[in-house]
Amino acid sequence: MILGISADALAADDVARQQITGGDFQSAHDALIEVIEAEGLVVSAVIPFNRMLERTAAALDYQESPYVDAEVVQFCSSALAWQLITEDPGQLTLCPLSVVVYVLRGEPGKVVLAYRSPGRATTGRSRAEALLHRLVDRAAELARLKW
Repeated sequence: MILGISADALAADDVARQQITGGDFQSAHDALIEVIEAEGLVVSAVIPFNRMLERTAAALDYQESPYVDAEVVQFCSSALAWQLITEDPGQLTLCPLSVVVYVLRGEPGKVVLAYRSPGRATTGRSRAEALLHRLVDRAAELARLKW
C-alpha cells in the first residue's frame, strides 16, 4: 500500500498516482466526489472512460480495455482558475482539473487515483498541485475505510 504520491511517479512523468490496495472502485469514486465537494468545489463531469474504450475496442482492433473500470472526474475552483489565468492566460488549459479512478484487469484489488501534475512553475500551479494532492490523499484515506 502506498500512503502518499510516490516520488518516482512524479519523477518519471507528470502523472501522480496513489494506489488503494484492498479498495474497491465504487468506494474510491464516492470518496473522491465527497472530498471534492467538501472543498466547496463542484464536480462538472464524470466521464465513463472505460465504457468508451469497451465500445470502440473492436473497431480499432483492440481485444479489450486494460481496465476493469475507469473514469475521469472533472472539477474546478473559480478562485484558482482566476489566479491561473491572471498569471498566464494560456494556463486556461489546466482547467478544469481532473482526477482519474481506475482498476486494471488482473489487479482487481488495487484501485488507483491519479492526476496530471500542473507542476509548480507559478504560484497558481503550485496551489493546483497542492489541491490535487490533498484531494487524492483524502479520497484514498476514505476509500480505504470503505465508508
